[in-house]
Amino acid sequence: MGNESQSAKARKGPRGEKVANWVDGRLGLRSPEKTMIRRAFPNHWSFMLGEICLYSFLILIITGVYLTFYFRPSSEQVQYQGSYVPLQGQMVSEAFNSTMHISFDVRGGLLIRQAHHWAALIFVGAMLVHMMRVFFTGAYRKPRELNWLLGFLLLILGMFGGLTGYDLPDDLLSGTGLAVVNGTLLSVPIVGTYLSMFLFGGEFPGNDLIARFNAIHVLLIPAVMVALIVFHLVLSRRHRHTQYPGPGRTNRNVVGIPRQVYVVKSAGYFFLVAGTIFFIASIAQINPIWNYGPYRADQVSAGSQPDWYMGVADGLLRVMPGWEISAWGHTLALDNLIPLLVGVGLFLALGAYPFVESWVTGDDRDQNLLDRPRNRPVRTGLGVAWLSVYLVALLGAANDLIAIQLHVSVNAVTWAVRIGLFVVPVVVYVVAKRWALGLQRRDRDKVLHGRETGIIKRLPHGEFVEVHEPLSQERLHILTAHEQYTPLTAVPQGSEQSLEGRPTRAQRLRARLGRGFYGEGTQIPKPTEQEYKEISSRH
Repeated sequence: MGNESQSAKARKGPRGEKVANWVDGRLGLRSPEKTMIRRAFPNHWSFMLGEICLYSFLILIITGVYLTFYFRPSSEQVQYQGSYVPLQGQMVSEAFNSTMHISFDVRGGLLIRQAHHWAALIFVGAMLVHMMRVFFTGAYRKPRELNWLLGFLLLILGMFGGLTGYDLPDDLLSGTGLAVVNGTLLSVPIVGTYLSMFLFGGEFPGNDLIARFNAIHVLLIPAVMVALIVFHLVLSRRHRHTQYPGPGRTNRNVVGIPRQVYVVKSAGYFFLVAGTIFFIASIAQINPIWNYGPYRADQVSAGSQPDWYMGVADGLLRVMPGWEISAWGHTLALDNLIPLLVGVGLFLALGAYPFVESWVTGDDRDQNLLDRPRNRPVRTGLGVAWLSVYLVALLGAANDLIAIQLHVSVNAVTWAVRIGLFVVPVVVYVVAKRWALGLQRRDRDKVLHGRETGIIKRLPHGEFVEVHEPLSQERLHILTAHEQYTPLTAVPQGSEQSLEGRPTRAQRLRARLGRGFYGEGTQIPKPTEQEYKEISSRH
């Protein structure tokens, strides 16, 4: 009778609910949905950086589809007869001609084109800032190493996607950048000429470049990025969301807002990001190809600058001395090869860092609580030093403009950048590390002595003292919740040794790195419970 009454109730329910029950009974889709509804999402502003990446990528896809309807990826020469009078009658490629048509003759075309370009810049910028947030807070630790690699690959693909899209209009500025790309490819030993011939469809500039870059930019890179983003979101759903330390927050729970509230806020944030991008596109001109003109292989655009995310590569090329090595009838162009290797090494170091840190600490536990950057001084110093290399190289990409605006020699700017690439990262590392240690000392003093109130009292014997107010339990928890690692020894118990009974090279390296990361002078000891009770009792 009970089953019959339940069936009768189900038959009397709304038609949509009966369909949902039928599907759920066969596919089991509603159980994960109910679990997802009950999930909480931490409410912190830094988590919005990842949403900027996602929403700017959506704007890229929408505007890119619109531009695809009008763009012609061909190098065939045609006579320009569009609305821009200064270029009328000149021979241009169909790619340049269609881009000019989008900019001047298609309703809303210039706005969409500029929104697409600005969205690309914001997407790569948000990706880099988001990865730095993940880096400085240790959000890449187990079980999120794969998510870190996915984000790293998305950053690299975003940079190459921007490069291929930047070169599609076939204007003089993008052609100048392509000449740099060709020179870099040719500097690769053995396979460099083959890579150049394949990419350009023959000798530079070739005739197939635009068609091939269009296929890469429109089909290949977006498809791979969509797959990586979906995989990234699946893994994010699989793992608990990271959260900053606080009362009631552990590695086994998530404290935050309900899913329904999070969805509403995210929808509003999407429209805010989209509105900002289109507002910038409507008032800030970018990539005016009509000022540069069509690409000519015998011309170079003066004052040419790449988009900011490729500036590090261009900067390294500009400040590298013109070194070459000739042997056995072959020339090795070090002035292009070394900057290429340094740039690749810079990004590979960023991608591999989480695995190096995990190996050094030997920590194999799931970590869902984030670090405060001050509590990891060495990691913070290394991250800031990495950023300083990027920024100094970016200045090198504008050495000619800096020289013109500041009325100094371009050689002086170049030498300043060369010296800065070696000096600035060291100085920045030391300053960031010492700053983090200073903040740790201040936290330690706050825990032991309380917060300064600014109230001065005079004791009976004439001494003036400042009144300190004890911290709340919530604040005490935040300042003392972090874990402090101790360096591993060269030969941990149960580990394998070499045949001579001595530590292997890997073990010695691990112990040396451990001392560098968490040894003496790399962290301020947290106050113990006994210290806190003794000082509190005195106060």
